[in-house]
Amino acid sequence: MQYKSNKMLNKFEKFLISTHSVKPKYISYYIKWVSDFYMFAGQDVTLPVSNALKKNFLAHVAESHEEWQVGQADSALRLYDYYLSKVMKKGSICVDGQAEWAIFEDKLREALRLRHRSYSTEKTYIFWLRSFHAFLHDKTPVEVEPKDIKDFLSHLAVDKKVASSTQNQALNAVVFFYRHVLQKVLEDNVLDAVRSRKKRRLPVVMSVKEVKNVLEWMSGDHRLMAMLTYGCGLRLNECLELRIKDIDLEQNVILVRSGKGNKDRLTVLPESLRDTLIHHIADVKAIYDRDREQNLNGVYLPDALERKYPNAGKEWGWFWLFPSKFLSVDPVTLIVRRHHVHSASLQKAFKSALIKSGIAKQASVHTLRHSFATHLLEGGYDIRTIQELLGHSSLQTTMIYTHVASKNRVGVKSPLDSF
Repeated sequence: MQYKSNKMLNKFEKFLISTHSVKPKYISYYIKWVSDFYMFAGQDVTLPVSNALKKNFLAHVAESHEEWQVGQADSALRLYDYYLSKVMKKGSICVDGQAEWAIFEDKLREALRLRHRSYSTEKTYIFWLRSFHAFLHDKTPVEVEPKDIKDFLSHLAVDKKVASSTQNQALNAVVFFYRHVLQKVLEDNVLDAVRSRKKRRLPVVMSVKEVKNVLEWMSGDHRLMAMLTYGCGLRLNECLELRIKDIDLEQNVILVRSGKGNKDRLTVLPESLRDTLIHHIADVKAIYDRDREQNLNGVYLPDALERKYPNAGKEWGWFWLFPSKFLSVDPVTLIVRRHHVHSASLQKAFKSALIKSGIAKQASVHTLRHSFATHLLEGGYDIRTIQELLGHSSLQTTMIYTHVASKNRVGVKSPLDSF
């Protein structure tokens, strides 16, 4: 029995080394925690980690160890449980499995649209469902168990080395599929998967001078979109999805509809853009008038407004502030209509301007939003005000900008400058 146990733990050690799941100096501790658990449980090391026994073991460890050691023991057992599921995995063969997954993929789309989830969310969830299917090999949808979800999440953390946010995104997708499509009850132990390590990443921020340099290399609608993104603190899609009625030139505010978390908010409209916006809206009105002369379909309306007010999409107020030059097929309704400018268009124009300006930072359009918040903070504005303008639910999210704001605003002088 002892020989079998040592052999299994040696294989687990090789697994940890090959997958780089744990830093080499900690591997021996992980092996010890697994060994201690099975001694505590009185079980064979080939048996899966029982959730109830693990809870009792961790409580036992907490009596004589530090909190970080309890966390290390928990991580070790999660990794070992995933390792066992991987080496002992057996899949059932199903000839019609591919067709069955395709049927359930359509059911997932239907469930998402029934709950008015965005098209981007739909694409993301479909991607993770297909990844989940590939991970399960020949297993059919109806055979999916909570353990499969836990193993998939562990696979993403251990084998794919995905970020914590990516793993959470996959979790949301497969849990939604399990609950609302398969209509099965999900137990809490699915969250016992190996978790990706959270890495503290500070946002990339450009100085006021750098923002100005990039904007000078942009022109036309792309320049106006970039200026609004920076001047109002908008997310990329929030800028692209602006409607004519969202711009209030009298009050100098912009209404951001259905932002992240499906929330509306008001943000500041730069006075310096008033004249530019007036001329731009006049050009957009010409496009709108041509569409009405040709009796084209109205623009897309959110939620159920299109069914409630069939002609509202043809009204001027609902027209896009940045309409596309070409008509396209709505991927959800398959109706041919005019959509807003594609996100790739602005991203490409911004990247080109960034290169021409000679700025070496790994910046993107979203960097303009980060810069908006940071520059307001440096200007002395209250953090709560900035939180409201950005539309953050938690103040902690906004507080990240305190780490990238200029430290010199309090007049600190480096000792090196005294040389």
